[in-house]
Amino acid sequence: MFEGSYNSLLVLFSLFVAILASYTALDMAGRVSSATGRAARWWLVGGACAMGTGIWSMHFIGMLAFSLPITLGYDPVVTALSLLIAIASSGFALWLATRKELPWSRLACGSILMGVGVAAMHYTGMAAMRMAPGIQYNPLLFALSVVIAIAASGAALWIAFNLRRLAPRVRQLRAAAAVVMGIAIVGMHYTGMAAAQFPLGSVCGAARTGVDTGWLALVIVIIALAVLGIALIVSVLDLRMEARTATLAISLAEANQELTYLALHDTLTKLPNRLLLEDRLNRAIAGENREGGRFALMYLDLDGFKTVNDAYGHHIGDQLLVEVADRIRSNVRDQDTVARVGGDEFVLLVKITEPTDAANLSNKLRSAVEEPFRINDRLLHISTSIGIAMYPGDGQNREDLLANADAAMYHAKASGRNTYCFFETSMNANVHEQLQLAQELRLALERKELVLQYQPKFTAPSGPVIGVEALIRWAHPTRGMVGPDQFIPLSEKTGLIVPIGEWVLDEACRQMSEWHKAGRHGWTVSVNLSALQFAHVNLLKTVSNALQRHALEPRYLTLEVTESTAMRDADASLRILQQLRDMGVQISIDDFGTGYSSLLYLKRLPASELKIDRGFIRDLARDTEDAAIVSAIVALGQTLNLKIVAEGVETEAQQAFLTGLGCDSLQGYLLGHPMSADKLIASISNLNGLIQADEGVHI
Repeated sequence: MFEGSYNSLLVLFSLFVAILASYTALDMAGRVSSATGRAARWWLVGGACAMGTGIWSMHFIGMLAFSLPITLGYDPVVTALSLLIAIASSGFALWLATRKELPWSRLACGSILMGVGVAAMHYTGMAAMRMAPGIQYNPLLFALSVVIAIAASGAALWIAFNLRRLAPRVRQLRAAAAVVMGIAIVGMHYTGMAAAQFPLGSVCGAARTGVDTGWLALVIVIIALAVLGIALIVSVLDLRMEARTATLAISLAEANQELTYLALHDTLTKLPNRLLLEDRLNRAIAGENREGGRFALMYLDLDGFKTVNDAYGHHIGDQLLVEVADRIRSNVRDQDTVARVGGDEFVLLVKITEPTDAANLSNKLRSAVEEPFRINDRLLHISTSIGIAMYPGDGQNREDLLANADAAMYHAKASGRNTYCFFETSMNANVHEQLQLAQELRLALERKELVLQYQPKFTAPSGPVIGVEALIRWAHPTRGMVGPDQFIPLSEKTGLIVPIGEWVLDEACRQMSEWHKAGRHGWTVSVNLSALQFAHVNLLKTVSNALQRHALEPRYLTLEVTESTAMRDADASLRILQQLRDMGVQISIDDFGTGYSSLLYLKRLPASELKIDRGFIRDLARDTEDAAIVSAIVALGQTLNLKIVAEGVETEAQQAFLTGLGCDSLQGYLLGHPMSADKLIASISNLNGLIQADEGVHI
């Protein structure tokens, strides 16, 4: 027998190629399993070619490392056949490793088929030498090589199946597994080579007609490295592309999730918005229809929020809304829905068993909102009015429930605010009436339907006239002359009080300017400021513009602020009133005696007069307590050097009593009714020289 020898460098290189081919096989298994559709088929074909070429290259490099004392060569057709066997075996292995499941029975069958295929590739490659006489094989080593091929194939399939998915440290695990698989493949090859025996005198039939081993080694090395390298590079690039695609998909999914969240939630409070509320309300109705239960829909509107928002700006108002939302959320269960549906409006969808549960929750929420809010070192006080609609009694669908809860909320506001009301059928008519009136009031300014009437103010006891108070009326085209008590509360709820108040201030200054031009030089005009208008950020600018527009000196304008408005935030009121006083405008404290003034603040207010509320004047003759209160107010005003004005004087007895106490001026039906500007002048002319009046605006 011929004694063969091995080129150590090529043996090492065959081991390297075997390891590289094993790593490529594991990587291809991962690519095939992660791809779908046509891409998976292309990866399977490409992976089979790369893996088969790698295993085949390792085989032939190992054969080229073997040398005999005769010239060797390889038949190209048989060599190509061995390559096809390697590719087919690799394709089968990849297909099997990328199945969803790999039970032991399938693994065993696959190992045998792949092992036989690898052995067939090896011994077909050996046959390409076309030795004569033929190669003789040691049966024991031959069988051992086949067993090694089957075992290596089984290990390769199991490893490839378990490392096909991306996982932490998967590349390190694949590299370690590739070393083990490469050694197994090389072991099978060299065991098969050891089984081969070449009789003395053997001749290689492919030495002259076959492929020369000299350059075949170089070609195989280059092709093997190129194929395996390209396969790995393409895999890595595709993996990076897939990772970027996955990252983009995740980013897109997160963006879609955020857009969905923003579409269904209020951006300020993070509460569900009306859209999400309506969806949950529909689900609640459907659920209760199946189960026969009930729930409450509670409509909350904040009392006094507009005043805070106008006084301190939207930034403070937004922070207040966030804190209100937090308090509401902390007082309900996780399964209940709290939604923000408007500027300062919230809706609760609450699962209950009895109406008393809704009442108890309403009281709990009112108490929570009543607690002072400290925002930017400001102590803010608000309350809430709550309307409650029950399902199924107060509506069968979403629209009716929302409308009825809203109607109950408006009824709670009309009942004095800071309370709750359950819906009643009669409320709907009132709500529709209020909504209609609010819509018409929005158009009243544009259509110039608002008018001012003027009530004269007399020096006690009966003249002369020193000024007028401007009283707003609504000349409605169908309702006739509407008094302020019918539309001013509505204008405060809707925020229309601010533009209405600006119009009143402008019109009063215009009329007084006209009277001054007509010779009524000593007259002053009083304009009553609502709480919202007093707290509005543009108040000073509005007053200044009105005076400049009509060339009226500030000392002829008196702004009346109610005692409760001035004391709501005493420090802020002091600043605003002082700025108005520095402008030259006169300040009157209206409805004095009805609030809870602190004398400490009262003496600091830059006011020029106190106006006694008409409620104390009405029963002056019969009620000794009212007489005592009026006497105290007059004495207090005189001590503070303030002028005292009594309104609501309707009898001569009241006139005499107030004059006796020392009131500076009187106002009431006894002396003069509110009237238009033209009628006022005619009336004063008839009174023979009463030419001075002081007037304010009741809004």
